[in-house]
Amino acid sequence: MKKSIYWRFLFIGLAVVAAIVFFLPNTPLFKSMPEWWQKNMPNRGIVLGLDLQGGLHLVFEVEADKAVESTVERYAFTIREMLQKKKLQAEVKKNGLDIEVTPAGQDILTALKEGYSNLEMTTSGQMIVLRMNDKEKSFIKDNAANQALETIRNRIDQFGVAEPTIHRQGTNEIVVQLPGVKDPKRAIDLIGKTALLEFKIVDDESPIAAQLPSSIAPGDEEKVLEQFSGKIPEGDQILFEKKVNRETGAVTKFPVLLKKETVLTGALLSEAKVTLDTQFSTPHVSIAFNPDGAKRFEDITAANVKKRLAIILDGTVYSAPVIQERISGGNAQITGSFGMDEAKDLSIVLKAGALPAPLKMLQNVTVGPSLGSDSIEAGKIAGIAGTIAVAIFMIIYYRLSGVIADFALLLNIVLLFGAMASLNATLTLPGIAGVILAIGMAVDSNVLMFERMRDELRAGKTPRSAVDSGYKKAFWTIFDSHVTTLITAAVLFQFGTGPIKGFAVTLSLGVIINLYTALIGTKSVFDLINSNRDIKKLSI
Repeated sequence: MKKSIYWRFLFIGLAVVAAIVFFLPNTPLFKSMPEWWQKNMPNRGIVLGLDLQGGLHLVFEVEADKAVESTVERYAFTIREMLQKKKLQAEVKKNGLDIEVTPAGQDILTALKEGYSNLEMTTSGQMIVLRMNDKEKSFIKDNAANQALETIRNRIDQFGVAEPTIHRQGTNEIVVQLPGVKDPKRAIDLIGKTALLEFKIVDDESPIAAQLPSSIAPGDEEKVLEQFSGKIPEGDQILFEKKVNRETGAVTKFPVLLKKETVLTGALLSEAKVTLDTQFSTPHVSIAFNPDGAKRFEDITAANVKKRLAIILDGTVYSAPVIQERISGGNAQITGSFGMDEAKDLSIVLKAGALPAPLKMLQNVTVGPSLGSDSIEAGKIAGIAGTIAVAIFMIIYYRLSGVIADFALLLNIVLLFGAMASLNATLTLPGIAGVILAIGMAVDSNVLMFERMRDELRAGKTPRSAVDSGYKKAFWTIFDSHVTTLITAAVLFQFGTGPIKGFAVTLSLGVIINLYTALIGTKSVFDLINSNRDIKKLSI
């Protein structure tokens, strides 16, 4: 009997030590620990949520209609390529959400039906009109929202924000909560950047290219576009390259005449990383294409030797080097006037992938750390005051048994915070409420057992028999109440968001730990007391 009791206490002791080790990073003592301890032992602890440590609360709207437009543009591009490969002469152009193919020859119509049976086709005179049906448009919009969600999550994971909350809201809204962010503007720019990487051929052969101004001041882009409106050759467009003077910080824009056709996109990238120029130690982004992209890049460079290839990100030309020879291997560089942070963020968004549609910010709320500090202090006061009041009541009402219940209560709190720290759980203000509720349930469990033990003592049983019988009879009542609470917490975690999940996590852990401390912790103490001497009376 004694041997089994000692083993139980040994297990409890080990659990307490483990809990303290995991919770240590949340205490000032952790900074004074040896360096080997800080490197090799748990070093994260409990993470404070947005409402406790401050941070960013953002709501974005995915402009899903733009995703539909982009899909139509890709259809037009692939249809043009397909007809060229089949050596069928036809003009393909996008008109709104329609794709118009001229002329309406039988060979062309047959080729379109074979390759694009998912599109609705109608013939109007010498023109074939292709358009998507409503079902496919709805699918593209829904997929754009899901894809944007995953892209944002990947970007934030690489950015290094601890315990972010990212979820869809409604049809096309995405909620992002970033606790503890020190640079809100950089985080917002990183999330909202569309990161559409395109490669286009520069049209230096057109007479218009020579007429473009050599440089302009930022803000004069619209004037240049108005000046050359109607003069730009069909199939061309004007974009602007931005350069920053490293010494003065002055920004200059350079208009560039490009072919509208995108010859390659960032969708075929396999790698993007920051590297330093060996001569000037300036950062640039090295990119590598997957096998399909590498083959396409090689074909493009082979077909356009001595021409310039513009590298464009979100409509801005980063560089436009001259292609000197065929480039095999699928490697390239994006150079520009940016610092190390800009280069890192650029590599992050390229690796995470482009957003399928632009994001429109609907809400931007910065939660100050002072509000979080007030919440923490209020939570501490409520938790400590409630725990002390309950502990005093248990001692007054149940005497020595109340002291044993308080031991279980303390054990419950230590193990609960240790378990949360081991999972790197996020503690929110509702999470603190979950902790307090778990403490209340721990006391309630002991009250049930103590009242059962009182009934057995009144029936004339010995203290040892009363303890055993009281625990046995109260077991299923306690187990049932905890399991139903656990089910509720699981539902809250599954369907809740943000702080609600924090509440569910703390409540779930509290329920599980409470079952252990109430049914094993206090029982072990009573068994130890009863095994040492023949007790005639139980202080309860």
